[in-house]
Amino acid sequence: MRFSGKLITILTGCLLTANALFAFNRQDTLRGSNGRGRDWWDVQHYKLEFSIDTATRSISGSNTIEFTIVGAVNDSMQIDLQYPMVLDSVILNGRLELDFASEGNVYWLYSFKNKVRNVKSHTVTLYYHGKPREAVKPPWDGGFIWTKDSLGNPWISVACQGLGASSWWPCKDYQGDEPDKGMKISNKLYYKKYAIANGKPFSNDTTIFYDPVNNEDLKQVDTGWQIINPINTYNATFYLGNYAFEKDTFQGKKGILDVSYFLLKFHEERAKEHFKQVKMMLEAFEYWFGPYPFYEDGYKIVEAPFLGMEHQSAIAYGNEYKMGYRGKDRSGTGIGLLFDFIIVHESGHEWFGNSITAADIADNWIHEGFTTYSETLFTEYWFGKEKAVEYTRGEWKNISNDRPVIGNYGVNDAGSGDKYDKGSALVHTIRLLMNDDVKFRAMLHKMNDTFYHKQVTTKQMEDFIIAFSGLRLEPIFNQYLRTTMIPELEYKKEYWTFRFRLKNVVPGFELPLNYTLDGKKYHHTVGAEWEELKLPEVSSEIRFEREFLIKSK
Repeated sequence: MRFSGKLITILTGCLLTANALFAFNRQDTLRGSNGRGRDWWDVQHYKLEFSIDTATRSISGSNTIEFTIVGAVNDSMQIDLQYPMVLDSVILNGRLELDFASEGNVYWLYSFKNKVRNVKSHTVTLYYHGKPREAVKPPWDGGFIWTKDSLGNPWISVACQGLGASSWWPCKDYQGDEPDKGMKISNKLYYKKYAIANGKPFSNDTTIFYDPVNNEDLKQVDTGWQIINPINTYNATFYLGNYAFEKDTFQGKKGILDVSYFLLKFHEERAKEHFKQVKMMLEAFEYWFGPYPFYEDGYKIVEAPFLGMEHQSAIAYGNEYKMGYRGKDRSGTGIGLLFDFIIVHESGHEWFGNSITAADIADNWIHEGFTTYSETLFTEYWFGKEKAVEYTRGEWKNISNDRPVIGNYGVNDAGSGDKYDKGSALVHTIRLLMNDDVKFRAMLHKMNDTFYHKQVTTKQMEDFIIAFSGLRLEPIFNQYLRTTMIPELEYKKEYWTFRFRLKNVVPGFELPLNYTLDGKKYHHTVGAEWEELKLPEVSSEIRFEREFLIKSK
């Protein structure tokens, strides 16, 4: 997803970090950490059932959480549900009503020690209602989207990365704990159109109701969708609209993958040609990363009333059937207009973000850096390496260096927006340093196999890449993830001597730079200390190639 980062309000009692000077409050810590109300229980399954009232723009329903005990039971359980949503009642194991109290965007459920200590597996059912926050500029400033298509039909969805799933349903709103057994999502809609969610449908029961006000029959459609695999809470979603349905298949590395398209009915013909890129994407990404991670849940694209989001197995598509990013090329090279950015980028998240998930959003460069580089790999697969390199280097112009890529841990801080393009530049740097594309591709396959459906940290990712590559990459990670400094090649030419070094670098940082001297190509590893090169003559011409993310002076 194209996410602009979390707006952090300056408050009293600031928290100083090596990352930057920001202020965080208790709500940030409750949301961003695995605290005492979370660490003793592990989510196994969510069963979310809700109804939508389009007239009042409100929802009501329940979420049943199956969980296991993984530590010493605390007397309270933290459940996230953001204002103005309201928790109505709580039932433990289908029979015991629990007391609870609210604290900002958190509800505390009480008296667990005497009720769950002898049994490992339990359920808690949370009944709730409210008018969820409406999106201001989805998907960046997210929430519910209540709109209509060009024919006047209701078109409703939700996008909540950053904002959080707890903005519309009660859950453990924390990337470090996904439901191991998946999730069920059921919608009750007094409406005649499709309601689509993640995964595959498991029921579709319809009851007819008479509406005396409008003198017509209405359908209550109970649409159930089942997700077999673990899923991050912000990826759980739904779409309501006047959809047409197209079914297809893809012969992939794990067999036949069900591929579906849900598009507004008046876009059917337009979409048939445009969505041929989906199979191109699947072919390219299975080549680079290994099998699509969610064969059991299928792959589908759903036309959405906003630009796009990586909703697992139900990619939100709103790029208006244009190539590039709404018809523009983020790289400025023209190469980005060879493909639909949203199809490629958001689908890349199925591997990085949805299957391999950062346990703390401070490490979301793992999602966005690798996924942004997936655009480069798609380009290389279909249009050649030369265009791919030009494309990825073109995207580097979007790097702002406003703050380090990695955010502050434990406080729901997603770090800099540079997690996209600077994160991609880091992946490209690792590839160049490996200097072996076969080994690089094997690393991506092994990475997706090792961390399949897991939550990881930056350290785990660093350790894996260092071990696989056999390279001393610690200074590379520190430079590009933990500082805002861009290495600068500083050089001086004096008669028969050429002197050069890298400045603005962390200890131990060095890069193998290629250069041309009088028409001949050479190679030299450059670090922070001045080095001297003797020239064959005063008029010698020397030029360094700009392969890495560096500046020159």
